[in-house]
Amino acid sequence: MNFVADEGVDQEIVAALRAEGHEVLYVAEMYPGISDDAVLDLANSTSRILITCDKDFGELVFRQRRVHHGVMLIRLHGQSTNTKAQTVEAAVSDFGDQLSNAFSVLSSGTVRIRRS
Repeated sequence: MNFVADEGVDQEIVAALRAEGHEVLYVAEMYPGISDDAVLDLANSTSRILITCDKDFGELVFRQRRVHHGVMLIRLHGQSTNTKAQTVEAAVSDFGDQLSNAFSVLSSGTVRIRRS
């Protein structure tokens, strides 16, 4: 699968997804400091699912009705970066076919997927 990882996503998550063969553009490596709108535009222009820890993307998607190819919001506070990476990789493995064109929230033990 193809992803854009927002700047706030742990590098270990990006590395774990890349190790599994996923193509991940990482904002922190490419365009640090760009706006949320620009991050969403990048994901859209490259037809990728956005992975983020920033709840502001819910505002963009639901209130402003911005088009997207999929957003995965990671809510794994208090977990080690290794645990977060394993949890995200497992969710992508288990639910990958359902993530496109959906807003997903990944929290401890739960993946909620809402179709746009």
